[in-house]
Amino acid sequence: MIKIERNKTLAPFTTLKVGGKAQYFIIAKTKEELFQALDFAQEKKLAITILGGGSNLLITGAVKGLVIKNEIKGMRVLEKNKTRVLVEANSGESWSKFVNFTVDNNFFGLENLFLIYGTVGAAPVQNIGAYGVELKDVFHHLKAINLKTKTERIFSLKDCQFGYRDSVFKKSLRGKYFIYSVTVSLSKKANFKLDYGSIRENFKAQGITKPTLREVMEVIGEIRNSKLPNPHVLPNAGSFFKNPEISQTAFKRLQKKYPNIPSFPAGKKIKVPAGWLIEQAGFKGKRFGKVRMYEKQALILVNQGGTAKQILALVALVQKTVKKKFGLDLQAEVNII
Repeated sequence: MIKIERNKTLAPFTTLKVGGKAQYFIIAKTKEELFQALDFAQEKKLAITILGGGSNLLITGAVKGLVIKNEIKGMRVLEKNKTRVLVEANSGESWSKFVNFTVDNNFFGLENLFLIYGTVGAAPVQNIGAYGVELKDVFHHLKAINLKTKTERIFSLKDCQFGYRDSVFKKSLRGKYFIYSVTVSLSKKANFKLDYGSIRENFKAQGITKPTLREVMEVIGEIRNSKLPNPHVLPNAGSFFKNPEISQTAFKRLQKKYPNIPSFPAGKKIKVPAGWLIEQAGFKGKRFGKVRMYEKQALILVNQGGTAKQILALVALVQKTVKKKFGLDLQAEVNII
């Protein structure tokens, strides 16, 4: 039987190290334990909150109902042919561990997404991305369990409605499904994406002209470690804001005023780095009590003993200042509950 705890403090389960208490708290390590948790919630008529790695989350107060901590783990190869392979991971598995598993097996496609903190189950919710690759680029399908009916459904790429750090699980299906496993379609042949950021420069500095799969993954890890603080050392939730996507006309107006403004193509729109906007607004490394925007990457909000209220105050100040200076709205990438 599962262990049911009351008034469980949630701060230790989040990488920002803030959060109130859960009315009820259960850790699920198997599908059977998950179903027991869902039965308990139905009996008590409780709202359900799913907690993964807590790495993209700001809990602002007490959480009513049942919090289910997902620790359902496991990884496996489902199918292979001459060129492709389907690899599945259960949702409670560490995302970076999953990437490492695919690299160990010489499967290509996830290497640019290495060292993104959090669980496999959170990956499709956010449509995680880094260094020119998004989950949707390799996504095949996922299995999810309806929290009310306990029936299983398979979601295709189209079903997930992936967007920039967005999916159907953040919109119409928010809070309605437990993502049980994720399957990706990977290549048996190298098809590296090395043009984003400083990947090529790193290889050039090391004298590497034809990198291996593991070398690509390790360089991604080195770049991320040089810019992003380890949440187990400095509490943070990764990139706190999304990069604004604006029209080409709006970008040209900004470019006239700020000739050095960086940008990336985003379909018919232009993506402006939120970190640059925040830095230009004067927040990089500046402390506000026990919270600050990180000195090496202004997109990261670091918490060293602050409260949820103090974090929200800094978030609001950053948004207000960027809006006033650039006329752009910064949207939180972090899930705030």
